[in-house]
Amino acid sequence: MRSVIIAALWAGVAMPALALPALAQGAAPAETKTKTDDLEKLQGFHSTDTQAAPEIPQTGRRADAIRKTLTKIKLPEGFKIDLYAVVPDARAIAVGPNAGVLFVGTRKNKVYTVTDRDKDRVADEVRAFAPGITFKIPNGVCFSKDGVLTVVEQNRVLAFPAAEFFYENPDVAAGILVKEGALIPAAEESFNHTARVCRVGPDGKTYIALGQPYNVPPPEKLDLYRKAGIGGIIRIDADGKNREVFATGIRNSVGMDFATDKSLWFTDNQVDGMGDDTPPGELNHATKAGENFGFPWYGGGAVRTVEYKDQTPPADVVAPVAELAPHAADLGMTFYNGKQFPAPYKGGIFIAEHGSWNRTEPVGARVMFAPMGADGKLGPVKPFAEGWLTGDGEYLGRPVDVAVMLDGSLLVSDDSAGAIYRISYEK
Repeated sequence: MRSVIIAALWAGVAMPALALPALAQGAAPAETKTKTDDLEKLQGFHSTDTQAAPEIPQTGRRADAIRKTLTKIKLPEGFKIDLYAVVPDARAIAVGPNAGVLFVGTRKNKVYTVTDRDKDRVADEVRAFAPGITFKIPNGVCFSKDGVLTVVEQNRVLAFPAAEFFYENPDVAAGILVKEGALIPAAEESFNHTARVCRVGPDGKTYIALGQPYNVPPPEKLDLYRKAGIGGIIRIDADGKNREVFATGIRNSVGMDFATDKSLWFTDNQVDGMGDDTPPGELNHATKAGENFGFPWYGGGAVRTVEYKDQTPPADVVAPVAELAPHAADLGMTFYNGKQFPAPYKGGIFIAEHGSWNRTEPVGARVMFAPMGADGKLGPVKPFAEGWLTGDGEYLGRPVDVAVMLDGSLLVSDDSAGAIYRISYEK
């Protein structure tokens, strides 16, 4: 199916955009003329006359300060952490399947490319990707195996075939999978829980997590959200068609990945304001389409929300595989499929904890790891890399996402420091 994208773009034909007429809540916001015109030109392989974005400096006081912080990070024996790249507001990471070029999403208006030309495992060049396109919260980035980059914004989904080979030119091959204002009803756009993440599944479909905008949504929103997939995970075909709601009962997932058995695992951030130590965060496992993971009846784990405590939850709620530290904000996750790390790490799960924001004693700001047994059962989730949170409660950095490089090392993004770290292992 993903070949449909490539064929359509190579022919200079715009891909069909997904519409949600049954869910529309008023008119969708109009795109600016520049935004629309540039995308139309790129779809037709015409120049936008956009200048190349300036390089982000990789040396100087900022880089030196980040490296100083990294001397405080604790890791298991044999592992080391280094600064891979200075990338402003770095969030989700997509590793190019061909050359290993990184595409890094942000919660602002840019996607960055990160290139290590001499392969010394330190970035040589960081620039904004497709500078002629006006992005809006392009947090979600993910690759298909055949090199199509998907970028999921707040309320739009774009596709970039052969992104690793077009990215050095400000004009890139581009297509619209879901048009502006059609990913969610426009009236439901919010500043809260709007950083999308995506993964291309073994079935070739693109899976997109849609966080809902409330701490706990009011009952009158539940039917709309269930139909739109808000507070859940949706999936679409490679050409943007055949949208379906894959999972519901999710508050705000900002990390997911597929296991070797083709099932989907994802983190979920749970309800605020219930106390320092409740409810727990969640690591969930979706084994089939249509499962419900319990929100808003449950605020996290088996903890009932105040707002829905008198209502009967659905009978088929799927409990989390693991309960995580309350309010640690577990975000990006990845299965370790590399060959560099020792055997106990093979097939296990790395999770980035962003860190709490409203706890009286902060927790998080670390990378966690859980081993996976040969029987498919998850072991205990324990700290792997920590030290970004000081004893005084100061954040020296806030991990967001984790990704495996082609050489088997582990990348960690940090939107607070504006950096990508590389964790490697030597015997």
